[in-house]
Amino acid sequence: MRTARHRLRIVGVATALALLLAACASGDSTDTTVAAEPAAPTTDAIVNTTMAMTDMTQANMGAGCAAVPAEGAGSFDGMALDPAATAASNNPVLSTLVTAVNEAGLVDTLNGDGPFTIFAPTNDAFAAIPEADLNAILADQDVLTSILTYHVVAGESLDAQELIDAGTVETVNGETLTIAASGDTVTINGVAAVICGNVATANGTVHIIDAVLVPSA
Repeated sequence: MRTARHRLRIVGVATALALLLAACASGDSTDTTVAAEPAAPTTDAIVNTTMAMTDMTQANMGAGCAAVPAEGAGSFDGMALDPAATAASNNPVLSTLVTAVNEAGLVDTLNGDGPFTIFAPTNDAFAAIPEADLNAILADQDVLTSILTYHVVAGESLDAQELIDAGTVETVNGETLTIAASGDTVTINGVAAVICGNVATANGTVHIIDAVLVPSA
């Protein structure tokens, strides 16, 4: 293909020169201009554009996945072997969430048959809540249960693309969450972002998020 194009360009240049010489010989001063063809996109450019698109179905997608242990029970492979509550308890990124789940008495529920889709706030997400407020939430089982169940969808194990396609999902709390794609990021209610999505557990899918979701009631 490259050789053929090269030959065509040579022929084009030769033709243009011949016309110019003929015009000069006849005394015709007409200016003959050959317009350059726009360059076709290269294969490399096409490949790079394709690679830049995020696959929302890819396991363990997102920059926050780098904080998850590479080996052991708290790694992605380890979490896939355990139900959600146990899997989270082995992951140091989710230790505050695990404390909250224990305080609310939801361990057995989240270790049940499922399937579940769980939005799991990181330790940093909980740390963003003023300490006095967080302690008050942890001390009030009803409030804590309401907040935690607002992070859980029962009966479905949804990956990031399925969440985006759904647009909204109903939580165990009874309220709904609004899911959207913002560039390469999945957002929940416009206030939290999935920083590590599509994390498999034995009874569902976990999406690690950067903020704690608070129900309206």
